Amino acid sequence: MSAAHEEREEWFDAEPPYRWPIPPPGGWTADDLDRIPGLPSHTELLDGSLVFVSPQTRFHSRALRLLERALWGQAPDNLDVLSRMTVKLDTRNRPEPDVMVFPETANTGPDQTWYEATDILLAVEVVAADTLERDREVKPRKYAAAGVPHFWRVEQDGDQGLPVVYVYELDPATKAYALTGIFHDRLKVTVPFEIDVDLTAINRRPGS
Repeated sequence: MSAAHEEREEWFDAEPPYRWPIPPPGGWTADDLDRIPGLPSHTELLDGSLVFVSPQTRFHSRALRLLERALWGQAPDNLDVLSRMTVKLDTRNRPEPDVMVFPETANTGPDQTWYEATDILLAVEVVAADTLERDREVKPRKYAAAGVPHFWRVEQDGDQGLPVVYVYELDPATKAYALTGIFHDRLKVTVPFEIDVDLTAINRRPGS
């Protein structure tokens, strides 16, 4: 065991359970996120810094629910869909997409808390007022650099309170996302699989 690793282990052993988290020597890593005592739910790690979330708006919660259910219902049997699970992009970045699609083979057990970036087929972020810059700039750049092939950004239409979905696909030559469509009222795409979502159903119960 290296001296640096021993120093980190000693820091975790000595850390009191109830205090504002102070980074250990060298800063936080992706593996630390499951070990830091007392973290709020849905804490993310970006560039070695902890990111805490604000209370959800109704739009955010319902847009997330609409898209998760639609993707879950339409995904092929070999793919799985989950909301708000972290993805380990590298040692200093472990964001939490609002919804993500990945192969069933990436599931390792009921106590799993994160997925590998190489397993993520689609990452979806629903933009909130306090996450605007992260969801429009920081996270897409990091997902693209990690090779996530598809990314959706979901924003609220200010006039009607309905979701607008910006669909991006990774250009493997540049490792950057290219916008392939902006969808109002209805989202219909053929990649990463056939998906058809009535975006106006955000406030309707299923089957109504």
